[in-house]
Amino acid sequence: MDTTPAQAARQELTGFKGQLIGPDDSGYAEARTVYNAMIDRRPALVARCTGPEDVARVVGFARDHGLPLAVRGGGHHGAGLGTCDDGVVIDLSPLKDVEVDPEARTVRVGGGCLLGEVDRATHEHGMATPSGIISTTGVGGITLGGGIGHLTRKCGLTIDNLLEAELVLASGEKVRASADENADLHWAIRGGGGNFGVVTSFLFRLHEVSTVVAGPTFWPVELGAEVLSAYRDFLPKAPRELNGFFLFASVPPGPPFPEEIHLRKVCGVVWCRVGDDAEAAAAEMAPLLDALPAPLVHGPAPMPHPAIQSAFDGIYPPGDQWYWRADFVNEIPDEAVALHARFGAEMPTWKSTMHMYPIDCAVHDHAPGDTAWSYRDSRWASVFAGVDPDPAGAERVKRWSVDYSDALHPYSAGGAYVNMMMDEGQERVRASYRDNYARLARIKAAYDPGNLFRLNQNIEPATPALA
Repeated sequence: MDTTPAQAARQELTGFKGQLIGPDDSGYAEARTVYNAMIDRRPALVARCTGPEDVARVVGFARDHGLPLAVRGGGHHGAGLGTCDDGVVIDLSPLKDVEVDPEARTVRVGGGCLLGEVDRATHEHGMATPSGIISTTGVGGITLGGGIGHLTRKCGLTIDNLLEAELVLASGEKVRASADENADLHWAIRGGGGNFGVVTSFLFRLHEVSTVVAGPTFWPVELGAEVLSAYRDFLPKAPRELNGFFLFASVPPGPPFPEEIHLRKVCGVVWCRVGDDAEAAAAEMAPLLDALPAPLVHGPAPMPHPAIQSAFDGIYPPGDQWYWRADFVNEIPDEAVALHARFGAEMPTWKSTMHMYPIDCAVHDHAPGDTAWSYRDSRWASVFAGVDPDPAGAERVKRWSVDYSDALHPYSAGGAYVNMMMDEGQERVRASYRDNYARLARIKAAYDPGNLFRLNQNIEPATPALA
C-alpha cells in the first residue's frame, strides 16, 4: 500500500512541533474548512505550524515531494487560495503572538493572527494600524494583497504601514524583509500577495486611533442613483479624517436597526471618522446629507475603533456561500451610476452586497512604483459580493456578481484589488499589477524560481531571457 503524504510527513518531519492532520484523522473536516463554504477542497495534509522552523520543514517537504502548497492565515479569501486538493496546507493559525511597543508605536504580529486580535491589543494603548473591515479576517492575506478598510484615507493601506516582515522562502531559508534588508522583497510583498514566501511575522506602524465616530447612513435602494451621484461628488472633497464607503445592502434583521426596516434593500454609506468629535464628524458629513432626502437611518456615533472593525462579523460568519468580483475605479460617470442602481436593486439575497471603498488621500501619498500595489491613482476599489448561507443559492449569487461586474467593468481602471479577485487567470493578474508586473516577476525568479508558491494570484517567475 502506498504511503500517503500525511504518513510520509509524520515519518520525515522530525522535530516538527505542530500538528499534522491527514484525511483519516478525526480533526480533518474542521482543519480543511475555510471561510467561504463554496470552497470544498481536500488537501492531503494540513500542517499546523508553531513557528518558522515548522514552516521551513513543511515547505521543504512539499517542495521535495512535488506537492501543491497552499498557505492559510485566516482562510478568508473568496477563491479559497488558502487551501488545495491533494496537496499540503500550511496552517499558520497557531502563530498568534501580538507584541505592542507603545513607545516605538509599532506592533509585531504573528502570521496566524486575525484582525480582531490585533485591534484589541493595540486599542489598549489607544492606537491602531489600518486593515480590513471584518475582524475574523487573517492579517497575513489582507496585508500581502494591500489592505483596505475604515482608516485608509487617513492612515493609508496596510502595506503602507508594514515596516518589516519575517519570511520562510521556497528554499527553506528564513529572512527578514525591510527597507534596509532584502529591500526588493520588502517592495514585492507590499501588494504582491503570497508569491514570495510564507510570512511568519509582521511589524506594523501604529497610529493614534482610539475612539472613532462610525456607523451607517441608509437610504431606500430606490434612491440608489441619486445617493451614489451625490457620494461620487462629495467624498473626494471630504477631509482625510473622514472615511466612508458606499454600499448596496439589506438592513440586517436585528438591533440596532428598527424592526420595520429589517431586510429592506438600501443604499448608503458606512462612515468612520478618526477621533471622538461627533460635532466635527457631523459637520463633515453634512454636505452629503444636505444634498439628499432624509435617510431611513443615520447611525454614526462615537465608539471604540474595534467596535466598527467587528460590526460586520455577525452578518458574515464563516460558512456562507460567497462569490466575489472586483475592480479599481477612477471615475463614476452617470452611465455607471445607472447600472449600479439597477444591479443594486436586484441583490439576490439579503447578505449580497456591493461596496465601493475610497482609496484616495493617504493612498495617493505614494507613487504607483513605490510598492507592488500599482493603482495609486485610482479613487475607489469596488467589490461585488453575492452571498447566501444556502448552498442551493450558490449559482444565483455567482451569476449576480458576475453580471454586475461585467456590466461595470467598461468603466473600471482595468485591474482589481487582488484580495477580492476570484481565480480569474493570468491576464487579470497582470492587469492588476500593470507596470509593476515585470519587476515582480524578476523578484519572483530570485526568491521562488520554481514557483512553489503558486496557489495565489500568481506572479510567474521571469525567464532569463525576460529578466
